[in-house]
Amino acid sequence: MEVLKAFEEALQRVGEVEATAKFTGCHGFCERGPIVIVSPGEIFYQNVKPKDVDEIVQRTILGGEVVERLLYRDPVTKKTFKKDHEIPFYANQHRLVLRRSGHIDPTSIEDYIATDGYEGLALALELGPDEIIRQVTDSYLRGRGGGGFRTGYKWKSCRDAEDFPKYVIANGDEGDPGAFMDRSLMEGDPHSVIEGMIIGAYAVGAREGYIYVRNEYPLAVRRLEIAIEKAREWGLLGKNILGSAFDFDIQICKGGGAFVCGESSALMRSIEGFPGVPRVKYIHATEQGLWDKPTVLNNVETWANVPIILMKGVEWYKTLGTDRNHGTKIFALVGKVKNTGLVEVPMGVTLRKIIYDIGGGTLKDKAFKAVQTGGPSGGCIPASLLDLPVDFDTLVKSGSMMGSGGMIVMDERSCMVDVAKYFIDFLVEESCGKCTPCREGLKVLQKLLRDLSEGKGSLKDVALLEDMAKELSKTALCGLGKTAANPVLSTLKYFHEEYEEHVDGYCRAGVCQGLFVANINQGSCIGCGQCAKVCPAKAISGEVRKPHVVDALKCVGCGQCMDICPTNSITSSRRGEIA
Repeated sequence: MEVLKAFEEALQRVGEVEATAKFTGCHGFCERGPIVIVSPGEIFYQNVKPKDVDEIVQRTILGGEVVERLLYRDPVTKKTFKKDHEIPFYANQHRLVLRRSGHIDPTSIEDYIATDGYEGLALALELGPDEIIRQVTDSYLRGRGGGGFRTGYKWKSCRDAEDFPKYVIANGDEGDPGAFMDRSLMEGDPHSVIEGMIIGAYAVGAREGYIYVRNEYPLAVRRLEIAIEKAREWGLLGKNILGSAFDFDIQICKGGGAFVCGESSALMRSIEGFPGVPRVKYIHATEQGLWDKPTVLNNVETWANVPIILMKGVEWYKTLGTDRNHGTKIFALVGKVKNTGLVEVPMGVTLRKIIYDIGGGTLKDKAFKAVQTGGPSGGCIPASLLDLPVDFDTLVKSGSMMGSGGMIVMDERSCMVDVAKYFIDFLVEESCGKCTPCREGLKVLQKLLRDLSEGKGSLKDVALLEDMAKELSKTALCGLGKTAANPVLSTLKYFHEEYEEHVDGYCRAGVCQGLFVANINQGSCIGCGQCAKVCPAKAISGEVRKPHVVDALKCVGCGQCMDICPTNSITSSRRGEIA
């Protein structure tokens, strides 16, 4: 906001040219923000500060020059790039749903319409409900919220239901740690969600819709409010939409931050004003959903795909992705990766391409260990499966899931026991407590994992951990409980030796305090002294530019030296293995 204000003030002082500063949605390249694009010319400036603004105005806007120091520079090739689509981070993506984010003012309906906005709706009103549902079904669009259920089947079931009224809901309750795909879409291109909902409502016969957004997303809420107001003014919401006999309107419902409300039935109960707890799944929402009336609930990203399918055509859409997994998917690429941010790629792209070609690889080029997909309900996929194609079915077979699109990269300094404990700790707090397997089973898993991370566990505990996790996935009531064990089961499957090492009192990643001692490689240590400066126990000593050593008796196993070492020369060792 400070950069925007600086531009607005600087441009007021310029009389030679007519220029305006426009605040957009997220550009996606979070690692390089704040980002400024100067048009025409589409010059991409990154890490812009308020003090850089006058130079950009004078040299680029008035002088037609490029400020080289603000361009993106590849850390490996040292090549600089002028335009965003040339940068590897963007060049290796296919930004379809996110094509407007970062390029339009999300509060301007004119900007949206100027970029083909609401053309899908106009076409839908000509096609009619049956043809819309046929095209959505033939496109094989699957729910982007995690389940991957066929959208067209869901719509047809709701349309065929005889009860009225009918409702459509957009699920924007994004609660996964490290996930911000839906938030950015609602903030950067809110009309795309609204347009998809209007089309869906027309197809199934609904007259009322809700967008459920977590209250922690105030900017998304405000952008959606503005978009809804503008859509009403322009005759795109309300009575006789675009001169037709179709009436439809949307309300925003703000959630209180309960992770379980990402589950469809719990979300609907929350909208109704009751505690957000799930119900048994033999009752289908398309027959008895919101207020026990036929309801279609889709994730906001799913809704944003609908206008694209109608405008581009089913056959075009099916050229993206793989069989049974068409289109693109947005991921929040975070964790120990160089290029954090929003990534949109066709279904079927490999994990390696996402993490290395787009993400730039791991921080400090440490050894890649795993990537966690699907949020707390997902699993950890090891380095041996880096060439795994990313789609709904393949991820489930590997022991993980697509989820809403969170993707957390982990390196050799990630302890898989600690990772499993982190997600189980999260789910213990977020369980609604309605069913015994989830309410009590998660607490048992939590206790076993805590004991293992503190060196108090046994091999029997590891076996019990696996048994309990499997039973939880079989017996829990809703999707939260049934998938809650995925972090445990996937880490046991791929990293079982780390659990065994914790039983022996050793954490190879150097994370679990007291279960390791730092050890400096004398051959690669450059003697910079940074490790000694951060050591709280004063256990590291040595001369400048000469290899340092660790006093094992003083080392408390905090891992700070391992994090700061610029040459990756410090590793964890078992206590008693080094002097």
